[in-house]
Amino acid sequence: MNYDVIVIGTGPGGYVAAIRASQLGLKVAVVERSELGGICLNWGCIPTKSLLKSASVFEYLKHAADYGVKIEGEASADFEAMVKRSRGVADGMSSGIQYLFKKNKIEVIKGTGKLLGNKKVEVTTESNEKQEYQADHILLATGARSRQLPNLPQDGEKVIGYRKALTLDKKPESMIVVGSGAIGSEFAYFYNAIGVDVTLVEYLPNIVPVEDEEVSKQLGRSFKKSGIKVMTGAEVTKVDTTGDKVKAVIKTKKGEQEFEADVVLSAVGITPNLENLGLEEVGVKVENGRVKVDEYYKTSVEGVYAIGDIVPGQALAHVASAEGIICVEKIAGHNPEALNYNNIPGCTYTVPEVASVGMTEKAAKEAGHELKVGKFPFSASGKASAAGHKEGFVKLIFDAKYGELLGAHMIGANVTEMIAELVTARKLETTGHELIKAVHPHPTMSEAVMEAAAAAYDEVIHI
Repeated sequence: MNYDVIVIGTGPGGYVAAIRASQLGLKVAVVERSELGGICLNWGCIPTKSLLKSASVFEYLKHAADYGVKIEGEASADFEAMVKRSRGVADGMSSGIQYLFKKNKIEVIKGTGKLLGNKKVEVTTESNEKQEYQADHILLATGARSRQLPNLPQDGEKVIGYRKALTLDKKPESMIVVGSGAIGSEFAYFYNAIGVDVTLVEYLPNIVPVEDEEVSKQLGRSFKKSGIKVMTGAEVTKVDTTGDKVKAVIKTKKGEQEFEADVVLSAVGITPNLENLGLEEVGVKVENGRVKVDEYYKTSVEGVYAIGDIVPGQALAHVASAEGIICVEKIAGHNPEALNYNNIPGCTYTVPEVASVGMTEKAAKEAGHELKVGKFPFSASGKASAAGHKEGFVKLIFDAKYGELLGAHMIGANVTEMIAELVTARKLETTGHELIKAVHPHPTMSEAVMEAAAAAYDEVIHI
């Protein structure tokens, strides 16, 4: 039962770390108490994108006439079939992880892992049997779960979290979504698109509050245009689930109002899974609810490491994967570059999509930079017009003195695919002039990147 590396948790941090460790010649085992692939693959990133694709196809059908396509009869959303497809996609991906583990000779240990000290892990099976395993290096990648608020207790029926939102038995007629981060906004879009009366409640002044203010306001306009009731600067103070519907009291600057809905979806963030890991017993330090680690993810205990949602940094799947690779490469004796958390892309898969990297305009000004800001609207893009997706824009923020790309902010069709260009540009310290002179293919949505850079330097052609 001896290994070089034991990884506890097989989400996008854990399974990627395990595979990379095996590629580097290490003997690896993973411990998983639930489905392989973790929350992202089974209950997050992948199944939500499946539902969003179904909503997108449905919206295309509703607007087929705009593209010169005639459809006899009226299209309808088969909610149960959409959910079934989503679960099938997730199950297929989970089976793919099992194949990758087998291919890379990684042992899968089913059960709940706990640190024992002295480089040992105790695994408790569903039948409550316990077995000890030993490894020179133990990597914690246990992820997170939906955050519970005292004034919004989840009962799994009328007040739900994201997991239940993926598998409702039937389509509700009305829904209140609390929290407008990526999770809340994506579910608000999906349920609205298939005909649910959606109210989106955000405590802060703008929805998707981590984004540049112009992007947030544009998404708010798009949501309202599509029929979502958007309430910002608002808070759900209490809910009553005793009746047939949920009664939610929402407090705004104008006072308190009572709203009714079939379901309230709480999407107000996540809570790291740190319980029952044996952290205190073995001396792993935790600060502000996260495991304290160095730049290569070593904890305060020799031979114990932590990555993903349980450590400081953005709680994103691609961040966890990058952390896992860096961690095991360091364990294997390589010299990986530490992760630059200022160059992590964020994506929200609504319609229109939102994608960004780096500083917002407000943050760049507060940091003391003199700025050159370029913005190119998709309404001026030939490809966007041809595709019927003219909403949104690309906004680039440059340091005026050195031409450094400080931030990139996009809202529009396919921008989650476009943002990687700007992540790479920032990684390579590309300047605004270099972006302008990098020839982009025509007609494409990505031309807007070149045009936005040109707009910052008063060289834009098409606006």
